[in-house]
Amino acid sequence: MKDGATVWLPYPQEEIPGLPNAFTYGHWDGSGPLPGDPGEVRFLAGPAAPGAEHALRSVLPRMGRLEVFQLLSSGYDYVMPMLNDMPPGTRLVTARGVHREATAELAVTLLLALCRGIDRFITRQAEGRWGPEPRTTLVGKRVLIIGYGAVGAAVAARLRAFRCEPVIVARSERTTPAVHVYGMAQMSALLPTVDAVVLCAPLTEWTRGMFDADALALLKDGALLVNVARGELVDTGAVVREVRSGRLRVALDVTDPEPLPGSHPLWNLPGALITPHVAAFTDAFPAMSAEFLRQQLHRYARGEELDNVVLTTAGSLGGERAA
Repeated sequence: MKDGATVWLPYPQEEIPGLPNAFTYGHWDGSGPLPGDPGEVRFLAGPAAPGAEHALRSVLPRMGRLEVFQLLSSGYDYVMPMLNDMPPGTRLVTARGVHREATAELAVTLLLALCRGIDRFITRQAEGRWGPEPRTTLVGKRVLIIGYGAVGAAVAARLRAFRCEPVIVARSERTTPAVHVYGMAQMSALLPTVDAVVLCAPLTEWTRGMFDADALALLKDGALLVNVARGELVDTGAVVREVRSGRLRVALDVTDPEPLPGSHPLWNLPGALITPHVAAFTDAFPAMSAEFLRQQLHRYARGEELDNVVLTTAGSLGGERAA
């Protein structure tokens, strides 16, 4: 038991019923004054808002007693440049699984919107123009899902309900009770055979820039690309060229750069649908993330292994690194 340890949370203590009584809690959501001395913090739950890394850069170097840095995101690429600011032995932990349902929901929503031409019809609605046209359907289509972590598995499960064929690619080939997972080495051979691609993979050295001009060129004419992972998985310039030509259509919840500048061609490019990195942020997120934090803090209080530890500073990678 870590009696008296200081814990900083992005929610007020009273909003997470059932927290262990052994700790001293502070509320810090990345804005406003700090709730105490950062040097006393043992467990930090990082702010949940996009762009929180900017606030963290000024605080982490002052947390010399930090033991656990708990993120409320599934990915952790954005904090990698800050590892040297944490004391040796700090465990970096993600909230893998907390975002699964909401992110999968948006991925399928965006794919359906592209299939049924919702983006085009919205434009015509703004113009007051009645312009019916036949659109495609997911029925009978092959959809390549890149990444078979919690989100990728949830996307695959939902797509089966639309009577299409999910094809899964992850870093290594394997067979699970639910599906055969192809390895990254087989992606190039699969791309010409699918009607759509949904990106759910984390940003790693293996996935950065994976959808470059060569990969996009392998997709058949009229193929759809949905990205709910990280913008850096995709070569933005190559995407603009393919969409501008009319060969591909895309729906992007994440972009590179991000935020997307107001002058960027993607905003007004027919065939591109943009949402501002909102996949995980629904009205269900506060309750789900608070419950996850409550469970993690009880594990921490009992000295048990935490869920989703991805690395220990000045140590080796651990836990699961989904791809």
